[in-house]
Amino acid sequence: MNHQFHEVPFEKRIELIEHLQRFVAVEETEKDQILSSVSFKIVKKKEYLLTEGQLCTCIYFVIRGCLRVYLITESGLEQITQFAIENWWVTDYDSFENQSPSQFFIQATEDSEIIVIDKNSLEELFNLVPKVERYFRIILQKNLIAAQRRLLWINTISSEQRYRNFVESFPAFVQRVPQYMLASYLGITPEFLSKIRAKKQ
Repeated sequence: MNHQFHEVPFEKRIELIEHLQRFVAVEETEKDQILSSVSFKIVKKKEYLLTEGQLCTCIYFVIRGCLRVYLITESGLEQITQFAIENWWVTDYDSFENQSPSQFFIQATEDSEIIVIDKNSLEELFNLVPKVERYFRIILQKNLIAAQRRLLWINTISSEQRYRNFVESFPAFVQRVPQYMLASYLGITPEFLSKIRAKKQ
């Protein structure tokens, strides 16, 4: 894995700050503190940011591209638990918070541009700019809602309705994510997903 991080380019700084300001009001001095705490990375398609057994030390914000989080089941199959596209944060929160070996992989499904912040820098930033902690609380709530919705869909509704709900809720993903990955996320087989998509809308 290539872990070369760089200073965040000017235009990417603007995108990050604009996203933050959708949730919290950020002063000029606070912008500088935030931007000095983060770095920038270009990730090639299929490149890993995290593999099973590693400690997850960073949290990632997608500027451009798409990432997926998945694990390997006992039967050797990939089970995708999350996707992240533009303006989404992603990490293995268990490993990140507890500094325990991860059970997940984080991989780019497209050539991607991401902003990276490590655990120590994030904790320092929470102390320096308390409203950033509020921002992350809002973001984590949104992530939790998405995770709960996925579990609800998998356990309570039909495979076809699961797909329909996903398309309605997250239309940006459907044309960007390979069909077998979408099937893995929704808990159905690629063959069954093909049949669903072949039906007239």
